[in-house]
Amino acid sequence: MDTLLSLRVFAAVAEHKSFSAVAGRMGLSAAMTSKHVQHIEARVGARLLNRNSRNVSLTEAGAQYLSSVKPLLDGLDEAEAQLASDTATVKGRLKISMPVWMSNPAFAKILSAYHQQNPLVTFDFDVSGRKINMVEEGVDLALRVATELDPGLIARKVAEATFRMVAAPAFLDRFGRPQTPDDLDQAPFLAYSQVSSEGRVKFGGPSGLDVRMRPVIVSGNESLLHLAAVAGMGFAILPNWVTQDDLAQGRLEPVLAGVTWPKLPIQAIYADRSYLPAKVRSFLDFLAGPDGLSAPPDQLLNLTGRST
Repeated sequence: MDTLLSLRVFAAVAEHKSFSAVAGRMGLSAAMTSKHVQHIEARVGARLLNRNSRNVSLTEAGAQYLSSVKPLLDGLDEAEAQLASDTATVKGRLKISMPVWMSNPAFAKILSAYHQQNPLVTFDFDVSGRKINMVEEGVDLALRVATELDPGLIARKVAEATFRMVAAPAFLDRFGRPQTPDDLDQAPFLAYSQVSSEGRVKFGGPSGLDVRMRPVIVSGNESLLHLAAVAGMGFAILPNWVTQDDLAQGRLEPVLAGVTWPKLPIQAIYADRSYLPAKVRSFLDFLAGPDGLSAPPDQLLNLTGRST
């Protein structure tokens, strides 16, 4: 039998001095209520309640046992109530892992807008770009551009990221402006180590043209690749969030504008959907909302923290 439930039944019967009253309050049959008390008596090896047709009272052993277990049951009730309150209240430390490229003004505006609505949430970010174990490291959410997940993880699509090839105008003046993918053969390339460390770029899907570029930088840090592209070191494939402002200001130019570049889902990944804390649930909803990651980067830069 469920010993914890049996303890609660025993304490309730001792308080109300009635098996039938407790059976009604706890949704049990009278027979099952009696069995729970008998289960506790069998465990402790003592009679805890005197019962007859008219009343129920504690034995000396029962009074002693109740004085010991009642504080424990009350403490458990308080802990459960506190946990339920924490689960329902948007507060606490929210630990998030995300790509380096998301450390930008647009995402900072999202955080600011969310914080104005939920000032009791504290953010703790890992932007190292390394692969993490969410459970072991206590990470609440991981934001990833990913199509495959590790077993046991759950993902919610919150936006899409468009990737495109860019380069600095001064670099293109020296190298030339490619007209076809073939023009990029052995061209200087700023390679993202987790995707194209050897400089291989495929155009037109799995069956399309495979171009081999020449890596001059290989890094898992997208911000470094972005800065190197602005400095004129070569071609880079970067997410639109990173390049939006540089393209508008003329620091970068799109390359092969006629090519359809991939749109990949930005996934919010978490370990378990059961009893999801309010801080996680509310931030997930905010990211997927009109002021979240799905908003265009230029719109995000103009956010003023308005409520959704």
